[in-house]
Amino acid sequence: MDLLKVGDYMNNHPVTFTADMTLELAADRLTISNQTGGPVVDDHNKVIGFLSEQDCLALMLKSTYHDQQVAHVRDIMQTEVLSVKPYDGIIDLAQMMLKLKPKLYPVVDDNNQLLGIISRSHVLAALDKEMNSHYRKAV
Repeated sequence: MDLLKVGDYMNNHPVTFTADMTLELAADRLTISNQTGGPVVDDHNKVIGFLSEQDCLALMLKSTYHDQQVAHVRDIMQTEVLSVKPYDGIIDLAQMMLKLKPKLYPVVDDNNQLLGIISRSHVLAALDKEMNSHYRKAV
């Protein structure tokens, strides 16, 4: 199981956002993609933030009450982003996911450039695949 690496199970083509993107466009992207959130990147594809469904929902609800229309990703994105490297182990990530809130992590290289994302579902699928392969060998 030590051979299970994040890079082998991540989504290489995640939905991303820019800081100047409107909240409406970002919410549309989230809805269409079925992602629960995604990285906010700069012009060099470096991760500068993270936007979640919860962030969007909170501001959209507030905007409904106050009749505010224009908001941008930069207004609500999280700037402290937990990320992982493609060479990190799935087991370590699974243990981290049990302790920390994020359900989805940007996967970045050593220069903080986005390579993809990995979610709890990806980790669960990796562990399930590994367990099933061991079960088949034992039978």
